[in-house]
Amino acid sequence: MPDHFIPLSVPNLKGKELEYVTHAVETEWVSTGGPYVNDFEAKIAEYAKCKGAVSCQNGTAGLHIALELSGVTRADAVIVPTLTFIAAVNPVKYIGADPIFMDCDDSLTMDVSKLNAFCETECEFTGGKLINKTSGKHIKALIVVHVFGNMADMAGIMAVAGKYNLKVIEDATEAMGTYYSEGKYQGKYAGTIGDIGVYSFNGNKIVTTGGGGMILSNQEALLKRAKHLTTQAKSDELYYTHDEIGYNYRMTNLQAALGLAQLEQLETFIKVKKENYALYKRAIEAIPGLKLLDFKTGIRPNYWFYSLYVEPEYALNRDQVIRYLASKKIQARPIWGLISEQKPYAGSQTYQIEKARQYWERVVNIPCSSNLSADDVKYVVECLKHPEV
Repeated sequence: MPDHFIPLSVPNLKGKELEYVTHAVETEWVSTGGPYVNDFEAKIAEYAKCKGAVSCQNGTAGLHIALELSGVTRADAVIVPTLTFIAAVNPVKYIGADPIFMDCDDSLTMDVSKLNAFCETECEFTGGKLINKTSGKHIKALIVVHVFGNMADMAGIMAVAGKYNLKVIEDATEAMGTYYSEGKYQGKYAGTIGDIGVYSFNGNKIVTTGGGGMILSNQEALLKRAKHLTTQAKSDELYYTHDEIGYNYRMTNLQAALGLAQLEQLETFIKVKKENYALYKRAIEAIPGLKLLDFKTGIRPNYWFYSLYVEPEYALNRDQVIRYLASKKIQARPIWGLISEQKPYAGSQTYQIEKARQYWERVVNIPCSSNLSADDVKYVVECLKHPEV
């Protein structure tokens, strides 16, 4: 057993983070003003090859603003995945709209075939609006999540959205750095294909600012309004004139300084995570009853999280695997509980939820930090080879 704990996913702060943050402190630009915020927004937009980016407090705030920008109101409904972190769905309730839950496919992202079938059979498209037959509400948008750094089927998503006049919000909070390497959207990054994309810089993400998020779009009008809404909707900054309800969703200069240093290392982080994924993959394939879920072909993933799938024939079930690894000083976790089955969403509409439940019962996330060593990977694998019942 190693003399250290192996965490699931922790920050890698070995670049110029201290230098940039110290500069922010020394110049006394530590709050929501300061040059690092603008620089960080510009560098994110440049990296993702999109028109612009607007920083915010966190990914959840970004999704809230995205729904506002999409014109969603309490009179509307929004299609969402059930297999995701609850922060992807809660903003729908902030607005007062109804979520409609979709199943996942084998990439853990939204099942496009079921999405299309739902729109065709459970809705009416009239007057340019998709109307839910059950509730009578206008389905105005959908939120697609790129789970664990995988890329959802954006060609399929955009085709359905185009057919039914739906706004597309990409929750790319786990997929910064993932892009299509072939196909219709070759070269396009997660978060830049739909109307609006959102990144998260939480402490466990591939790039962190401690907290923080980013709103991306190729539509200048949406970017301008996003900046307006996230900075308290000031129409005159000098005289504090506000023309609508805004939000204090601004990122601090300290966070942006940290983010710039992290962004400089992003491709290195992805390289390490890819190498560790390959180490895991080769070794786990030789263990009966276990497999490491693949990333899609045709994409360059960021390899954010590694998903271990526990077959029924393995000596331990999902929860036993987690407890066993914990006894070996290895942190692991189950995938999220299905959002449609959480207490706040009791009674919400669902559509053919099948695979999501299967993956919830079987998936364990194993250590994947960008500072994870090859020896750490080998130790995790050795423990999995010799499970203690």
